Amino acid sequence: MAVREIITPQNAILRKKANKVTNFADPKLQTLIEDMVETMHDAGGVGLAAPQVAITQRVIVIELPDDEESKEEYGENAGVLFVVINPEIVKASEEMVEGVEACLSIPGYFGKVDRHVAVTVQGQDRNGKEIRIKSRDWLARVFQHEIDHLNGVLYIDHAKEVWKASEMEQGETDEVADENTVSETTDGNTPSS
Repeated sequence: MAVREIITPQNAILRKKANKVTNFADPKLQTLIEDMVETMHDAGGVGLAAPQVAITQRVIVIELPDDEESKEEYGENAGVLFVVINPEIVKASEEMVEGVEACLSIPGYFGKVDRHVAVTVQGQDRNGKEIRIKSRDWLARVFQHEIDHLNGVLYIDHAKEVWKASEMEQGETDEVADENTVSETTDGNTPSS
């Protein structure tokens, strides 16, 4: 396993549509997945898409925090590693919610983005087995953010407002997590990770 470089928008790969994975027996795929997980952990993120490490394949990894506070907030999804190959959203709630997002590929910036409250994602696991994941709230937001990366779309393309982290007041920075992250604004609660 190795920590890979996370690219920024200056690298054109970040704006390309990623290719479908067809060869699950390729050892390079398994190495990519392991490296992506290590890179995500090293960077303090909760999600990473292959294009963010300059690989144009439809691979994402997601893992919400696993501390006590997160377990209360995210329940059974806290600390679960999701590895999804060729993911696609097959169902999305009509209800949308605004949240603050950040991205490891756009360090130092945050933005307000509307996302579906719930999405169902279909794809394959690391061995090619078909999987289907129902997600809500923060996990749903992270899935939407990462799948956007596979289509060359960044959260700033959807954002109503984008600002530098240095422009936030001290109290606000405590409420916003890093990478694909998010402070939900429903019910006035603002979870942080």
